[in-house]
Amino acid sequence: METTAEVVSSHCLVVSEFSESSPTQLSSMELGIQNFGCAHYRRRCKIRAPCCDEVFDCRHCHNEAKNSEEVDAVDRHDIPRREIKKVICSLCDTEQDAQQYCINCGVCMGKYFCAVCKFFDDDISKNQYHCDECGICRTGGKDNFFHCKRCGCCYSKVMEKGHRCVERAMHHNCPVCFEYLFDTVRNTTVLPCGHTIHLDCVKEMEQHHRYSCPVCSKSICDMSSMWKKLDEVIASTPMPETYKSKMVWILCNDCGVNSHSTIPYCGP
Repeated sequence: METTAEVVSSHCLVVSEFSESSPTQLSSMELGIQNFGCAHYRRRCKIRAPCCDEVFDCRHCHNEAKNSEEVDAVDRHDIPRREIKKVICSLCDTEQDAQQYCINCGVCMGKYFCAVCKFFDDDISKNQYHCDECGICRTGGKDNFFHCKRCGCCYSKVMEKGHRCVERAMHHNCPVCFEYLFDTVRNTTVLPCGHTIHLDCVKEMEQHHRYSCPVCSKSICDMSSMWKKLDEVIASTPMPETYKSKMVWILCNDCGVNSHSTIPYCGP
């Protein structure tokens, strides 16, 4: 079997197979694999942050450490990922320019390597790829996603035909947890209204019986059965004499239509 290096793009390389005939090459590919890294990535190198000149396992480790409550608010910051120049091999501790193979011991520091993002990862089952239009690396396989120019991000091709565009949809914080969505490592989902949110945040909303978008208040699922039950409750509730002749203007969050209606009374 021969070593194969798949070029995902002009600046990304994925090493997928190894040579049985070359023990030296095999050891450099496999040596230390899955033994190094952090909670975010398996990799065989660390990065030197250009902003504070400190060494971290990855950019997320840096951002978590430098944005914690223990750090003075004035000193909190995120790492400028494109400005990373130096990495340190986890096996021989050699500091060097960011590249896929260590210049000293020859070990592969990440089966997936992106020269633009300075990103290393030994777990290539994620099917990483670099999107030139997003400007960052994403997971899931390039063939399975399309880039929406108006939304400014990549979405699954399953959504391509029925996709509702929202200007720069992911270039903002999650409306529930306030984490920046564009480069989040957590799963995201697109609501029927087109707004983007973390998938686990939607599930948490449902646990608290919240079924409307936190941004525009449109329903996030089919609520017709619920509306029917409410109509039945209202119809079965005697309207107090005080309110029988009262009319109010109602704005429907789902369709945006204004209606002049009697007060929807659900009193005791």
